[in-house]
Amino acid sequence: MTAACALRNRNVNDGLTTTWEVLRKTKNDVAFEILIRALDESPRPEIREGALRTLLNRRSVAGPKTLLARWHELSDEWKEIVAENPGRMSAALRDAVLDTDHQTCANGCDTAVRICEYDLIPTLINAAEDDANPLRDLSLQTLVDLSERLYEELSQPRDYPQRRDPRLMRAQIVSSLEKSVKRYGNHKCVEIIQAFLQLVGRDNATLKKILKDPHEPSFIPIINALAQSTRKGIMRLALSYLDDPHAPSSAVSVLSRRKDPAFLTYIFKKNGFEPSAAAKINLRRMDSIDWVGKDPALVNDMDDACQHAAVQMVVASGMNRLEAFEFIRYLLKSGKPAGRRAAATALSEFNGAEANELAVISLNDDDAGVQAKVAAQLRRRSIPGALGILIGLLENSHEVVRNAARLSLSEFTSKKFLAFFDMLDEDVRFSTGSLVRKVDRNVVSELIVELEAPARTRRLRGLEIARCIGAAQAVEDQIVTLMDDGDHMVRAAAARALDTCPTDSARTALHNGLMDSSVAVQQAAGQSLQLLSVD
Repeated sequence: MTAACALRNRNVNDGLTTTWEVLRKTKNDVAFEILIRALDESPRPEIREGALRTLLNRRSVAGPKTLLARWHELSDEWKEIVAENPGRMSAALRDAVLDTDHQTCANGCDTAVRICEYDLIPTLINAAEDDANPLRDLSLQTLVDLSERLYEELSQPRDYPQRRDPRLMRAQIVSSLEKSVKRYGNHKCVEIIQAFLQLVGRDNATLKKILKDPHEPSFIPIINALAQSTRKGIMRLALSYLDDPHAPSSAVSVLSRRKDPAFLTYIFKKNGFEPSAAAKINLRRMDSIDWVGKDPALVNDMDDACQHAAVQMVVASGMNRLEAFEFIRYLLKSGKPAGRRAAATALSEFNGAEANELAVISLNDDDAGVQAKVAAQLRRRSIPGALGILIGLLENSHEVVRNAARLSLSEFTSKKFLAFFDMLDEDVRFSTGSLVRKVDRNVVSELIVELEAPARTRRLRGLEIARCIGAAQAVEDQIVTLMDDGDHMVRAAAARALDTCPTDSARTALHNGLMDSSVAVQQAAGQSLQLLSVD
C-alpha cells in the first residue's frame, strides 16, 4: 500500500513538472490565464509556488508585471523566490519605477532594492532629476537604498557566481552619479549626493575638485553628508581621509567636527593602538576636536581599546594643550583601565603644578599599570619628596610598580655604590646602601664577587658592604666561609658581619671563632654572639 502511494505521488509530481514546462514554453496567452488562476485559487501550496516560478520563467513580461502589481500583497517567502530570479524582472521593473501610479512605482522601487537591481540606478537618477516627476521622492530614496546595498555587497567576501562583479557595477554607477553631482545646482537633490558618497573613493577627481572649492554648488551638501551621515559607506569615505597624506582641509575639518558615538568608535578603531604616520599628520592639522571640549563623556561607555585610541588622537592633534590636558585629567579620573593607562602615559607630555598634582593623585589609582606609568615620571617633574615617594614604591605589592620605581632610581646601582664606597662617610654608606639593596636586584651577586675575590682588600670591603646594606643573611654562606680565611683581619670582619645572622651555622662559626688564634677574631666573635643572644 505504501509503495503504491509513493508511486502515485511520483507520477503526480512528474506530471506537474511536465505541465509547468509546457506552460513555460508555450506562447499561447491562455497559459498565462491558467497560471494566474493556479496562483490565486489552488488550495495546494506546491501548485501555487509552481505557478509563481513558471510565471517568472516565461519569456513574456506579463508574468513579472503581474507580480509587480501584486508585490505589496506577496508573502516574504514568495518575494524571496522572485529575488532568486532577478534577471526575469528587469524589463518590468524599468517600467514600474517610472510609472506615475504611486502603488506601481512603490512596488517597483521596493522590488528593485529587494533583488539588488543596480542597473536601474541611471534610470532612477533621471527620474529623480525630473522636476515634473510627482514620485520623485520614491526615486531618490530607492537610489540611496540601492547604493547602500551595493556598498554592503562590496564589503562582503567575493561570492557572486550568478551576477556581475559588483566592483564593475560600482565603476559604471559612480560614473552616472558623478555626472548628476555636477548638475547638483540644477536638481538640488541631496540624496544623489548621498548615493555618490556611499560608493565613491577619495581619489575620485570630481570629489577632490569639489572639496577644494567651497564655491562649488555641491560643496556644502557633500560636507554636511560627510559630517552627519550615519550610513556606513559615507562614514567609510570620511574616515579614509585620515590616511590621506594630502587630504583636503575640508575633509580634515569634518573628522574633527564629528562627535556621534558610532563614528567615534570607527575612528578610534581605525587609529588602533597608535595612529599611522599619515594619520598623525592629519591629526596635527586639527586645531580643535569638538567632542573633546564639549562632551568628553562620550567615551565613557566605550571599551578600553577605544579609550586608549581616544587619548592617542587627542595627544597627536594640534588642539589647544590646555583642552587636551583637561581631557587627560578627565580620563584619568573616569576612564576604564586601558584608558587611564594611556592617559597616564600622555600625562608625561604636560608640565606645571596641575600636571604634577595629577601625577601624585594618580599614584593612588586602583590599576597598577597607571601607578607604574606615573611613577616613571616623578623624578623629572622635580616634585618635592619624589625620591621618598619612589623609595616607598619599592615596597609596592605590584611588581610592575616596583620595576618602574627601580628604573626611576637607576643611578642607585651596586656597581656605582661599590665604586664609590671607600669615599663615602659611614652614615651615607648605610643610608645609600639600604636604598641600593632595594633598587638593584644584582647587588647580592655583585657582593658575592667581592667576598670571593682573591684580593684581601676586596674581601674586607665586601664584608663591610654586607653590613652597610643589611645583606649579611643573604650572603651568610660566603661570610661563614671567610671565618676560616688565612688573614685574621678578614676573619674578624667576618665575625662582626655575622652579628645579624641568628642561624645555627652562624652561631657555630662564631663559637669556633672564640677559639681563634687571633685575639681580634675572638673579641669580634664574642661581641656578635652577645648581640645575637640579646636579640
